[in-house]
Amino acid sequence: MTRESSTLQWLEPGMPMPPAHTALSSPSSLRGLVAAGHELTPQRLQEAYAQGIFPWFTEGQPVLWWSPDPRMVLRTAEFRLHDSLRKTLRQWQRQARLEVRLDSAFGRVIRHCAQAPRAGQHGTWIVPEMIEAYEALHAQGLVHSVETWLDGELVGGLYAVSMGCAIFGESMFALRSDASKVALAALVAFARVHDMPWIDCQQNTRHLASLGAREMARADFLLGVYREVQRPAPVWEFRSIYWDALC
Repeated sequence: MTRESSTLQWLEPGMPMPPAHTALSSPSSLRGLVAAGHELTPQRLQEAYAQGIFPWFTEGQPVLWWSPDPRMVLRTAEFRLHDSLRKTLRQWQRQARLEVRLDSAFGRVIRHCAQAPRAGQHGTWIVPEMIEAYEALHAQGLVHSVETWLDGELVGGLYAVSMGCAIFGESMFALRSDASKVALAALVAFARVHDMPWIDCQQNTRHLASLGAREMARADFLLGVYREVQRPAPVWEFRSIYWDALC
């Protein structure tokens, strides 16, 4: 079922989020748009992610809520650890230069992500309002940062929403070559150890496809979300032995 008209629901505070399957199907620039409004609170974010919906907007726009069809998903069993990244990991580990941390510098990570250039984009969608909302959700233990530290310096990372055993990837950054990929590999290793089957990547990009992500029909994705958010959440900590899960 899709919404064939161009009518978009405006969300007032307290109104329920429309179901993801009611997203606009046309025009192409608005395909996947579920609703718009001005409310961006931790409660609204939890409601949205539990239904496979995420916010994406730029400065000056209302809060726009999306659920694209198809959805780009990285199944953790299908992650491609390319030889070049494997070599970097082994070199940094052998030299005792690498440390992966979880949630030790969330504020720095999300701000680095806001500053990271994006191909074909001007400015950032991680606006101050978005940072404030995700920091509040982080304080509730529902958003996590995976950080690559090299020689004691933060050089890359990512942040992701996690509810139960569902992981919704948001953004990443790198100040050193491969640093963001190392963070993603660490997240995959963590997910494999805890039987978390996929990481939501939202939109299809060549970079994500090269790492093993592929598209999934929205209906199948929503079934997965419903199942995984109800499972008990793991303790978010990273141990060096987790790297063995990538072998």
